[in-house]
Amino acid sequence: MSIRYLSSLALALVAGFEIAAFQAFSPAVYTWLAFGGGIAIVAIALASGAVDRGAAQRALSAVAAVAGGWMIVSSLVFASSTVVWLGFSAAAAVAVLAVVGLTLHELRDERALHAVDMRTNQTSPSGRTAELAS
Repeated sequence: MSIRYLSSLALALVAGFEIAAFQAFSPAVYTWLAFGGGIAIVAIALASGAVDRGAAQRALSAVAAVAGGWMIVSSLVFASSTVVWLGFSAAAAVAVLAVVGLTLHELRDERALHAVDMRTNQTSPSGRTAELAS
């Protein structure tokens, strides 16, 4: 598994937890959960952005880190009832970014597999093509 997949999956899990916690906990508890979730999102995004070489994946990591930073700041500055909605919206944005990251990873892997498959079919006939040729 690549770091792209694992980081996008981890971001999706943290964001999903924050979205579920939005309705499950009181505003005072959610404020601290948003603070912790923001720290986790920033850590995951910065770690994956530092390791990954792809420009698109680094851009997604940077935007996710900004959203996580916003969760941290909002949980410390605003009232609990406001943090609930700000944390929910930031977590929803991170969830969307994680899905986009997973999709980009899948498309990149599909392209690579398709390129290898095309090279294999051009160099040596296999399967039914080989049977028909003989």
